Amino acid sequence: MITLTTERTEPIPLASACDALVIPRSTFYARRRAGAEELPAQTSRKHVRQPRALTLEERQRVHETLNSDEFCNQPPAEVYQRLLERGIHLCSVSTMHRILRAHGENGERRDQRTARHHARPRLRAEAPNQVWTWDCSKLATRARGVYLTLYVVLDLFSRFVLAWMVSRKENSTLARQLMSEAALRYRIDPGQLTIHQDRGAPMIAHRYIDQMTELGIVLSHSRPRVSNDNAFSEAQFKTQKHQPDYPGRFDNAAHARAWCGEYFDWYNFTHHHSGLAGFTPEQVFTGRYRQIAAEKQQALDARYQQTPERFTAGRPSVALPPPRVQINPITPEQVQAGATDTVNFPTLNRVLRAQEKTEAHPGDEEVAHADAATQRR
Repeated sequence: MITLTTERTEPIPLASACDALVIPRSTFYARRRAGAEELPAQTSRKHVRQPRALTLEERQRVHETLNSDEFCNQPPAEVYQRLLERGIHLCSVSTMHRILRAHGENGERRDQRTARHHARPRLRAEAPNQVWTWDCSKLATRARGVYLTLYVVLDLFSRFVLAWMVSRKENSTLARQLMSEAALRYRIDPGQLTIHQDRGAPMIAHRYIDQMTELGIVLSHSRPRVSNDNAFSEAQFKTQKHQPDYPGRFDNAAHARAWCGEYFDWYNFTHHHSGLAGFTPEQVFTGRYRQIAAEKQQALDARYQQTPERFTAGRPSVALPPPRVQINPITPEQVQAGATDTVNFPTLNRVLRAQEKTEAHPGDEEVAHADAATQRR
């Protein structure tokens, strides 16, 4: 390297020669000062045996001790302390970790439950009454440690609050009653609706799952400890509990019902939802947003005709609500990787077993649907 650099033709600068040889100039100067063609190759510390390191026999003894019947399920820190109480010192805790790592045995040494992979819920709504989401939230009372339970059912497409209930208890019986009455009120046909919820006790109860399955309603559940899977219901509760007039603590159940009644009227009919392009949930749920959008567009057009110079981006247009609302939408990259674009499917094994049971006895399902139709009439 030194020879090639020193014997270069005079017009070639040293910097260009070093760049061509992919070496820094400081290396060239250092080796030229050393007066040698090549300095000895440097070796990293991890390849050099330290004089204070354990011998191979000592390392083998430590490894056998860690994997003995007495210590095979214990972490190195526990093994170190136990041996030290017996007057035995083999090595430090960090050295035990290094020996285990060299054999690929580092990490949790105790028996662990195999990781469970839960299905990711994927939901899509392109019209009202295709997907509902619901959840429960606690309402504090003035009595210390006493809480009320608020049940809220939300239409995913329009964010319209379909049904709600305040109770002193949280159980599957009330959930079944609320969902059954809502399905009758909005004339839900079998196979039309998917209800999404988390994995709370009322949502995974056998009777609740069986009754919804008999009504032909698909049940989708969030993954454990993943609140984003039910983000729309969680966002509604945040909007509710951050209202300026939210009491914080209620006197009793009657007080909570009165306040919630006023709030949900405001939320459905007055609140201009940012996720709905400024329309109210009721306008999107009923489809009136199209007429209202035309009226808004007329106001914008009139203003544009008066002062077009104020609209630097051109003629303004009214934004419309999204044509579809999704939870955990599948990306094009996932589709190209082989993932299926299936949505609104059950994610709980218990629900799948209930569906198989219903399919095995179709007569029971027909009777349930007939009873539901009779109640509607």
